[in-house]
Amino acid sequence: MTTTTLAVLVPLLPFLGAVAGLLLGRTAPGFVRPLAVLPTLTSLVLAALVAVRQGGDAAVDSATELTPTGSVPIELALHIDGFAALVAVLVGLVASCVQIYSTGYLRDDPRYPSYAALVSLFTSAMLLVVYAGDLMVLLVGWEVMGICSYFLVGHYWETPEARAASLKAFLVTKLGDVPFLIGLFALATDAGSFRITKILGTVASGGLDHPTLIALLLLAGVAGKSAQFPLHTWLPDAMAGPTPVSALIHAATMVAAGVYFIARLLPVFEASQAAMVVLAVMAAVTMAGSALTALAQDDIKRVLAYSTIGQLGYMTGALAVGDRGAAVFHLLSHGAFKALLFLAAGVIIHAAGTNSLAAMSRMRNLRDRIPDAYWTMTVALLALAAIPPFSGFFSKEAVLGVAEHVVTGHTEHAPAAAGWIVLVAGLLTAVLTAAYAMRLWLLAFRGRGTEAPDHGRQPLTMTVVLWVLAVPSLALGAFAFRLLPDWFDGRDLSPTVTTSVLGTGVALVGGIVTYAAWRHTTALTARVPLGAVAAHPEGDAARVEAEAIASHEPAYGDIAYAPDPADPGRLLLGPLHRHAAAGFHLDAVYTTLFVRPVQAGASLVRFLDREVVETYVRGAGALPRWLGTAVRRAQTGNVQTYVSALLAGTVVLAVAVVLVATGA
Repeated sequence: MTTTTLAVLVPLLPFLGAVAGLLLGRTAPGFVRPLAVLPTLTSLVLAALVAVRQGGDAAVDSATELTPTGSVPIELALHIDGFAALVAVLVGLVASCVQIYSTGYLRDDPRYPSYAALVSLFTSAMLLVVYAGDLMVLLVGWEVMGICSYFLVGHYWETPEARAASLKAFLVTKLGDVPFLIGLFALATDAGSFRITKILGTVASGGLDHPTLIALLLLAGVAGKSAQFPLHTWLPDAMAGPTPVSALIHAATMVAAGVYFIARLLPVFEASQAAMVVLAVMAAVTMAGSALTALAQDDIKRVLAYSTIGQLGYMTGALAVGDRGAAVFHLLSHGAFKALLFLAAGVIIHAAGTNSLAAMSRMRNLRDRIPDAYWTMTVALLALAAIPPFSGFFSKEAVLGVAEHVVTGHTEHAPAAAGWIVLVAGLLTAVLTAAYAMRLWLLAFRGRGTEAPDHGRQPLTMTVVLWVLAVPSLALGAFAFRLLPDWFDGRDLSPTVTTSVLGTGVALVGGIVTYAAWRHTTALTARVPLGAVAAHPEGDAARVEAEAIASHEPAYGDIAYAPDPADPGRLLLGPLHRHAAAGFHLDAVYTTLFVRPVQAGASLVRFLDREVVETYVRGAGALPRWLGTAVRRAQTGNVQTYVSALLAGTVVLAVAVVLVATGA
């Protein structure tokens, strides 16, 4: 079987599994779980075979023009280089782990068949984006992911939080997709084709007429899909969905698609110095702002959500300094440990019965109830904090290293201003990342108070997946930085001495200071007995999570008013804590600037439609009705009345004729 045939099967199998799962969900429920897991696992194996055959050598290209589309053809095309091959393996791995995990996590959920089918369709769409060699084919997968995210985030539609979050995710990402689509058409018009290889050839020959405009339009779509400032606000709210969905969206699909797109078309962005600086500023604000916000969150999933936004900022920062190798390295590393973080968080939520870190901090021996989640999450948090020798250290230092190269003039792929912005913001974010990672670990696993509730052992399918993902989180970085250059650009990804010392040093400082702040606050604060917030009855993980979302108001309401004096984040942030907890009020700003004016305009249109337009419509219908009523009343059935009316009318006409004739 040829490499092209294998590559076609990679996104096709999850799609067929999704269709079969939807058709057989009610008639043959016993086939739902195999149809969810087996196609995705097979797709992972095939993606690995494609990667082995591709081997980092020349890209695999194949195209078929299905129908003529005019001067700019649209082709069903594949373009698989080492970059695409590795990302496809990551997508298949995370999606397979999520599907296996979900068989236990949602084992009693009556909507599991539709959920599993949507996850398979989501996976298929992302794989289509990864392998696509034509921008229109890529756009199909791009939009299908947006639709799937709407349904998956709103899985617990009984809760208003889930309904609002799904709608917000859909609208914000679609807002970015409008300029994105315009940018795609402008790019294809300048290049004369939607084929990625032809576009890159046009860029290399200097054939783009409007590189800055095109790059900025495309960046709007990337900001929406990859949750970058200022279109990042949908991602924390998307935590209202099931935890496995959060792992899938945050680790390997949806938000990774935007980073992948920029990396795929990086020469287009490099053609505009202004676009690279804008990308650097966007990455810097995203990194630092999300890290500050994560340090103030009470909901464990929202901490991880803002963490995802910040790590995506590192990836876009690497792209802003012109190095997609470092960006993809961190994408692969982050995909493993972030999937692990979310899936471990699902186990913790099930055991604690709440999403609230404040409630977990009042539970004693929670880590003893869930040893698998405790150890694997510890590994993932160390990788997130970039502590050597965990994978996050090598990939994050690669990003800081390429920024240093731009600053020192060793590379000219980006302006020096972009390098300084990314380097300074990256070091600041490294401190904050270690701080909120340590805070999460302390509050979740070092609680002091009432004995943690015992909800029994988690299903084996949930715990095994955690250890599978712990392996790349621990060992991926130690080998990948030497192997990855052979798969695409060939640039050295080894950590530099300067950034390694600075990055590791500030990370250790962030963790140590947070631990000291926690010791100080716990010594001064009397622990409050565990309240009813964590007193959920034993049950399946999905139901416990849905109840936790519904009952834990601070997680999705105004968390600034849920004080926890023992929280080290309050001591570290000081007066900034309240603003950081509310996401620096960006949602309130958007509500004032956009939501309320749109709602006011909609109310005005509704008023005009009902009170003005409808008045004319009702009047046009009422006049004939009144005339009909008058005529109907004249029909009495009395012959004498009719004759009298006829004579009277004749007299009136005669008089009128005489008057007219006399006047003439």
